[in-house]
Amino acid sequence: MAEILVDPQTAPLDQPVETRVVGLKPGQTITVQLSTGDRASHAVFEADDHGVVDLTRHAPLEGSYRGVDPMGLFWSLERTGGKATETVLSVEGVGDRVLERQQVPEGVERLEVRENGLVGTLFAPEDDGAVLPGVIVLSGSEGGLHETDAALLAAHGFVTLALGYFGLKGLPENLVDIPLEYFGDAIEFLSGHAGEIGVVGGSRGGELALLVGATFPEVSAVVSVVGSGVVTQAVGPGRNLLQKLSYEAASWTHKGEPLPYLPYDIGDELRAKIVNDEPVPLRLAFSTEDGIPEDTQIAVERISGGVLLISSGQDDSWPSTELSDVAMRRLKDHEHAFPYEHVVYPEAGHLIAGPPHRPATDVTYPGPGVTFSGGGSPQATAHARADAWKRTVEFLQVQLKS
Repeated sequence: MAEILVDPQTAPLDQPVETRVVGLKPGQTITVQLSTGDRASHAVFEADDHGVVDLTRHAPLEGSYRGVDPMGLFWSLERTGGKATETVLSVEGVGDRVLERQQVPEGVERLEVRENGLVGTLFAPEDDGAVLPGVIVLSGSEGGLHETDAALLAAHGFVTLALGYFGLKGLPENLVDIPLEYFGDAIEFLSGHAGEIGVVGGSRGGELALLVGATFPEVSAVVSVVGSGVVTQAVGPGRNLLQKLSYEAASWTHKGEPLPYLPYDIGDELRAKIVNDEPVPLRLAFSTEDGIPEDTQIAVERISGGVLLISSGQDDSWPSTELSDVAMRRLKDHEHAFPYEHVVYPEAGHLIAGPPHRPATDVTYPGPGVTFSGGGSPQATAHARADAWKRTVEFLQVQLKS
């Protein structure tokens, strides 16, 4: 009797699963399908001489992904137009298994934070009396809270604060003139619940993570994923992209003064993409041909701890590799006293921040009146996301002495 074996069947979203189908006839062909209601993927396999299909060892003959990839069915999920339901792994004629992919892992407690002007959500492992390191998790230019990232990180031994800084009730509506003092208040709050403090951010949140680390000596580790070692222009109000990019203002302020920034360059190619309703590579708005002014560069050498920079070589959203290289050069030139590294995934696109094993097939994503191009191939982006998450967790554990 053939049987589907999934280990584990219930697990946090960032934990991989091992899938096997046993009891088949040698050489038998089967189709393994994964469905979440709103997305689906499939792969066709041939059983080995022992009547086994093992997704950790066998490549599909055809299907949604290629090559040996234990989590290929997960990242290759394509939209179906349906509604999200439960996650089901099935093999026709064999059976199915309902999988629970937890966004908030078992044993992690959640607490909303609305005090001293802060808007966030605190996650922590169930209290065993130990003082754990803390991590502030920052969103990017989409604003809001990255609760899933924070909840999953908490399960690895941190007290985490998913911190909003615009785009939520009680906060500025747009990424304009955000005071860095707000993040100092967040550090002070988290210090009351945790030991050493780290900061993690993706995209514009990666820029901000470096900036916060360079401003507040209480920060002992910074991870910037597809971020920037350069302060860039605000994302202003407006109903469409050109209005938002044309709003000349700073993203951040310190002691009441706007920080100098690298302005957007709205050229003919970018305008043509928008007018023609084509996917927009926002990287076209960032020009570094004339060099990057010194006063817009983040003084990352002031960070009182380790720095991990992670970038994508095919990032269409902005030139994260080049912008992160600015930070890397400063760390080298100033002989930074703490560990630092810049990891680049040559074939990956922009969407590598956050937990792995999520669909990576959306190579474009919606923007204000446009569709943005993320760049890279889905497989390279999925694998980069998994590796970046692993590196992030391990880096924080070491640097914050978890």
